[in-house]
Amino acid sequence: MSEHLVLASGSEIRAQLLRNAGLEISVVPARIDEDAIRASLCAEGASPRDVADALAEFKAQRVAAKHPDALVIGCDQVLAFGPEIFSKPETPAQALDQLKALRGKPHQLLSAAVIYGEGKPLWRHVGVVRLHMRDASDAYLANYVDRNWDSIRHAVGAYKLEEEGVRLFARIDGDYFNVLGLPLVELLSYLTLRGTLPT
Repeated sequence: MSEHLVLASGSEIRAQLLRNAGLEISVVPARIDEDAIRASLCAEGASPRDVADALAEFKAQRVAAKHPDALVIGCDQVLAFGPEIFSKPETPAQALDQLKALRGKPHQLLSAAVIYGEGKPLWRHVGVVRLHMRDASDAYLANYVDRNWDSIRHAVGAYKLEEEGVRLFARIDGDYFNVLGLPLVELLSYLTLRGTLPT
């Protein structure tokens, strides 16, 4: 079965992961107001897991409306710190505040993916990674933000584990692909079972 795959995300790392796995994809970032949708869902008492899943579906649905013959992959990643959801920091000061709040404590990264096709969601998965940040000093965190701001401003929680951010952590439990924002193994398994990818 030859099906056109579209990634409804502007994330370079997600596109790279899929292409590195041998998939031919088109990239069409979804244009949705993520902040408004997230705020609305949180106001309704949605869990962080449900927020990530809903945002992934919104993105896939939006792009699928313009690409009805494709399988559209929508993704979203949420950082859950207890009941609180962290977003990408808007300023270096906000990044530092987030890191100070997380240090010495556990949190979760929830990476959702939804595949949309045939006018409906066909598959969905939310991968969970549990992380425990070490008790880094104020000086280290401030210097970390200064050195890495251009990169971490694109990351929920203000760190990237594939870069210097790994030094912030004492323990990480979960799939590394979920850390990068995509439940890749589960997604590839579905596409293989579907017949989109060869067995």
